[in-house]
Amino acid sequence: MSASAAVDDACPRCLLKQCLCADVPVVATRTRIVIVRHHLEQHRSSNTARLAHLALPNSVIVDHGGFGGLAQLPDLAGAWLLYPLGEPMVETPAAPPAQLVVLDGSWSQARRMYRKLPAVRGLPILRLPDAPMVVARLRESPGPGQVSTIEAIARALRLLEGDALATPLERLFDVAVERARATGRLNKP
Repeated sequence: MSASAAVDDACPRCLLKQCLCADVPVVATRTRIVIVRHHLEQHRSSNTARLAHLALPNSVIVDHGGFGGLAQLPDLAGAWLLYPLGEPMVETPAAPPAQLVVLDGSWSQARRMYRKLPAVRGLPILRLPDAPMVVARLRESPGPGQVSTIEAIARALRLLEGDALATPLERLFDVAVERARATGRLNKP
């Protein structure tokens, strides 16, 4: 099935068969979120970066790969990279990032993007502590503590800006999982 055929009967905005656009909150952040999305994720209904972008007015999605080649990144002044490398950060940094770059794709796609994008390799890294295992998922997690893009963004915003900004994104993810379950895309927990 082609990517376009997969979304023909879905909402053109959220790409879900049971639209959740009415449930998308507006989460105004101080931190600009720059999502670098692997081109193969663009039309996947399980792509949570799209949902995060819909909820975050201070965000941008830049597609990487495919016919477009390397991503054309915006100015990354004051940016940090949200990536699982180095020591986990458990307290808000003294000088928090103005922008947070998030690599969106499967874990192997994200690793390849990290290697191929020199602009992101030079950024300070924000590594989050491993997350507790969650049963409800849109995709199977490749390992303990590994979460979807929207969950990682929510956890980073909780650290940088507080619970009030993270909670609506977590609720949106929960709604997306429930809508996917209702259409038969997920097994019952």
